[in-house]
Amino acid sequence: MTFANHTVEKIGGTSMSKVHELRDSLLIGDSENPYGRVFVVSAFGGITNLLLEHKKSGQPGVYALFSNDDNAHGWLDALSDVAQAMREAHNVVLDHPADVHAADEFVRERIEGARSCLFDLQRLCSYGHFRLSDHMMDIRELLSGLGESHSAYVTTLMLQRAGVNARCVDLSGWRDESELTLEERIKAGFDQVDFATELPIVTGYAQCTEGLMREFDRGYSEVTFANIAALTRAHEAIIHKEFHLSSADPKLVGEDAVRKLGHTNYDVADQLSNLGMEAIHPKAAKILRKAGISLRVANAFEPKDPGTLIDEEAAETASVDIVTGLGVVALEVFEQDMVGVKGYDQQILEVLARHKVRIVSKGSNANTITHYLDAPLKAIRRVERDLVKAFPNAQIRINRLALVSVIGRSLDGLEVTERGLVALREGGVKCLAVQHVPGSVDVQFLMAAESEDTATTLLHRALVEDQSEAAGKQLQAA
Repeated sequence: MTFANHTVEKIGGTSMSKVHELRDSLLIGDSENPYGRVFVVSAFGGITNLLLEHKKSGQPGVYALFSNDDNAHGWLDALSDVAQAMREAHNVVLDHPADVHAADEFVRERIEGARSCLFDLQRLCSYGHFRLSDHMMDIRELLSGLGESHSAYVTTLMLQRAGVNARCVDLSGWRDESELTLEERIKAGFDQVDFATELPIVTGYAQCTEGLMREFDRGYSEVTFANIAALTRAHEAIIHKEFHLSSADPKLVGEDAVRKLGHTNYDVADQLSNLGMEAIHPKAAKILRKAGISLRVANAFEPKDPGTLIDEEAAETASVDIVTGLGVVALEVFEQDMVGVKGYDQQILEVLARHKVRIVSKGSNANTITHYLDAPLKAIRRVERDLVKAFPNAQIRINRLALVSVIGRSLDGLEVTERGLVALREGGVKCLAVQHVPGSVDVQFLMAAESEDTATTLLHRALVEDQSEAAGKQLQAA
């Protein structure tokens, strides 16, 4: 690797589907020198859903169908659907017949290779000595890499046709028999790359002995991106999204009411991740933080806008950065004999971990422990059954609630709790609980699930919009 004062930049799947629109404005840019940057790409929008399962609806893709299919017809048809979707995606991006033909051949070779691999594995596991379940994570890794390899290859073709010295860096390990760690895989991929004269287009998936899917599942591309930035000692890491990081969802509170964050820190980014509004995967943020690399979240379609910088800097003045909400399930364990007895919380946590249920927040008193969870109700019911066995004398209650969080680098002196409660009460929303750990960057308000949108709007108006108006008046007076 030839190091330079470079940036490492990531483009998400939705933006990748419009990468041809970003060619001149973002990838090549206005300058005569498009180099000194590394682009890490996700699969084209919807492809990973077809390969694995739909991220939101859970509709099965090739992986889910293969794991449950006895006759092979389901996953075979699904794999053919992936090939068709890939061809449709690159036909939108590429306009030269030679490039389209090359991309078609790339898809054919990768899809046929995956089909042969799955067939061979299915035949092997028809013998009693082999279990398909032992290999499913490897299959998930294999399928995941197909999407990113395709988008990186197609983007490279598009840029080369435009006269850019682009290089496809495929970290997916396709037909590679070597066993490399993630660090070794990245170093091998960048071994001959000159950042000053080449524009690397890199797969968001990287095959490695650690197994990215095992720990990060669908968050693997951001972990790859962060590791590339750290290992190549990037000047800055940039994530290009289809929107700016704003003080609230503009569709909810109004385009004119929100403001771009502009500058925040990794503590705020962690809280956003905890509420499912990821600026970046928390493990990826940790990697950048340790490496001392700042992160910029920008709007891919407004390349001249600097976006929002995320670093370690403390706020110069106290202010609310963002108001956001999340539907949660409150799991309440009440037992009169809990007071003064150790071990209750540990046992509850063990059950939640066993069922892979994500904890958003928690609260407790002498004889009650409440966890606010982000998980399907069927998973919560399994947790409930285990807790009834562990604590036969306890009362266990489950309720759907909304958690709306007010987040800022510094909330000192803003009286967020008091002002927030007043705003909710005056707006007709009953607050069931409020939590603020001293020194933390957020205040959490809990209310009935159906009140989430109203509460978010009320809190944003009271703590962001009114504050902005007051600051504007002070400037005018000065």
